Amino acid sequence: MNNREEMNQQPLFDRVRKGLIVSCQALEDEPLFGAETMAKMAKSAEVGGAVAIRANSTQDIAAIKKATKLPIIGIIKRVYNGSDVYITPTLQEVRELMEVGVDLIALDATRRSRPNGETFESLVAYMKERGQKVMADISTLEEGLYAASLGVDCVSTTLSGYTPYSPQEPEPDYTLVKEAAGQLEIPVFAEGKIHMPSQAVQMLMLGAHAVVVGSAITRPQLITERYAVEIRKATEQRI
Repeated sequence: MNNREEMNQQPLFDRVRKGLIVSCQALEDEPLFGAETMAKMAKSAEVGGAVAIRANSTQDIAAIKKATKLPIIGIIKRVYNGSDVYITPTLQEVRELMEVGVDLIALDATRRSRPNGETFESLVAYMKERGQKVMADISTLEEGLYAASLGVDCVSTTLSGYTPYSPQEPEPDYTLVKEAAGQLEIPVFAEGKIHMPSQAVQMLMLGAHAVVVGSAITRPQLITERYAVEIRKATEQRI
C-alpha cells in the first residue's frame, strides 16, 4: 500500500487534522463558473497540499470527485423567498448531496427560519439516521454549542460576520474559534475572512482542527481587486 492509499484509509478527521481545506466555488455570475473549471481548481489545490475540498452544487462535486480523491465537504447554495438561510437550507439539498456522495454535508446552523417550515434539528436527525457526517456552519458560540448538542460531527465558523448578530469585522473571528475549540468536544474548523497564511496558522494555534480558505485562493477577481484597491490608494495619496 502506497502513502496515498494509506492516507485514504485514515478516518476523515484524522486525515484533515491541522491541514488546509480549499473551498472551490464559483457562482453563476462569476468568471470561473462551471464544473470543469472547479474540478481543475480542486486538482490544483490538491497539488498544492490541500487536505480536502469544500464544494457547492452536485455538478461541481461530481466533477471534482473525478479529478481528485480528496475528501469533499458538500454544500448547495440555494435561495428561497422568505428565508435568509442559504447554505443547504432544506431536505431537498441534503438529499441531493447524499445522492452524489460527500464525506461531510455542511449546512447553516443558525436558528433563523428555514423554507417550508423545516428545521435545523430535523435535517440533522435525517442525516444522522442515515450515517451521514454533518458539519454545522455557525456564526456564534451559542450556535456551535447547540449544534453539538444535536450530535453534529463538527462545526465551522463559516457564518461569522454573515448574520446581523455576529461580529461585523474585516478580520477573521479568532475569538469564536478560540472559544469554540475550548468548549466543544467535536472538531472546530476555522473559516471566513482568512486572507493570509499567517492568519491560517494563528487559527490552528488557537485550537482549530483545520482551516478552510476560499476566496483568497480560488476567486482571482477578488484577489485582483485587493491588489488594485491598495495600488489605487497609494497612487492617489501621492498625487
